[in-house]
Amino acid sequence: MSAFLQADWPAPPGVCALVSQRDGLGVSSAPFDTFNLGTRCGDAVDAVAENRRQLGAALALPSRPRWLRQVHGIGVAVEPGVDEPEADASVTRTPGTVLAVLTADCLPVVIAARSGGTIAVAHAGWRGLCAGVLEATVAAMQVPSDGLVAWLGPAAGPRAYEVGKDVFDAFVSRDARARLAFQPTRPDHWNANLYTLARQRLLDVGVQFVHGGVACTISETDRYFSHRRDGRSGRMATLAWMTR
Repeated sequence: MSAFLQADWPAPPGVCALVSQRDGLGVSSAPFDTFNLGTRCGDAVDAVAENRRQLGAALALPSRPRWLRQVHGIGVAVEPGVDEPEADASVTRTPGTVLAVLTADCLPVVIAARSGGTIAVAHAGWRGLCAGVLEATVAAMQVPSDGLVAWLGPAAGPRAYEVGKDVFDAFVSRDARARLAFQPTRPDHWNANLYTLARQRLLDVGVQFVHGGVACTISETDRYFSHRRDGRSGRMATLAWMTR
């Protein structure tokens, strides 16, 4: 299996975007086998360091990924350094700066100016998505929203991601249209469609070109880590950078 899934979208010139998969590279042992890139999920420190080294070497990355200390919030780091700022999204206008977020069911989103020049990556778990992390990311890009294109990476899929009344109420109390993203399964439980919720939020701020949103980290066991499915789990990395 390939270690990477390339973003399937009309990428602006010079923009690269992809997500790592759970194996194909790496040295981690179960349940983090083998290409875990997360440092805070219980894996051996040395194994993650080697996995990150292999990540950079395999992709010939132009710089070290700008990892974030993710907190399921709406903070956006603009031109992040390598010191892992507390944020759930990042933005750069600098060619060669590699933006990165880690996920294992939460939704990774890559956004780029269609003319090139600015990119962003966001970690949109349900809490951050509901609170407005995508809106905050678009605002931080300082690009007219009708000039942006987005790609939704692998996340918990709409046929496998069951949530309770707390999640349903959190979204619907903010916007009644969010009901369209929830299918009832049993009393006070629904299957949630993170992809639909993200598209609604992006469209609301004027991002009309949205691609991806077809994978399921929970059900595609061979490809993706899933915290919901496995409890103890590794993390995939979604990376984006500009070559020019």
